[in-house]
Amino acid sequence: MYHVNMRSAPVLRNNDRRVESRAAPAFAGRRILRWLTRTPVQTFILCPLAVIVVELVLHGGKPLFVPWGGLLLAWGYLQYRVVGRYRLRLGGGGPGMQAPPQRIVTQGPYRYVRNPMYLGHLIFILGLAVTFWSVFALLLVAARAVWFHRRVLEDEARLEALFGAQYNAYRARVKRWIPA
Repeated sequence: MYHVNMRSAPVLRNNDRRVESRAAPAFAGRRILRWLTRTPVQTFILCPLAVIVVELVLHGGKPLFVPWGGLLLAWGYLQYRVVGRYRLRLGGGGPGMQAPPQRIVTQGPYRYVRNPMYLGHLIFILGLAVTFWSVFALLLVAARAVWFHRRVLEDEARLEALFGAQYNAYRARVKRWIPA
């Protein structure tokens, strides 16, 4: 039988002998690592923290700040959130591609570009570069753009396998990144 000791990890009681469970800290560590690998966490939490730390170090605790860059930050984040809800409502499935959509969404923002949520991530990181006038953030934009492009190629292969000719027709009509 398991009992929770509030001062330490869960404890296994066996004939009144306490045996410390090592599984709880390991499980918590795996949960934290899984959380840290989520794309929104990387874009909207870890990237800003990294840019702020680098810019504080580079500028002796007084980083440059360009307020209008906040417009790009807001645009990118809102695009990601609003389009994500839109896609879930119309396409079904779950967030991300762990639970792929049940239907192809071809209207709204998806009428102009196939990856508006990923584009929102990149706009946000570009906003970091402008807000902090940061070369480091520009390098992050480039690195994340390559990463997102590779992810899109994988997503497209999965969607093609899932929807076949219907997805191929959509892909032929709508650009991947830059609206036509």
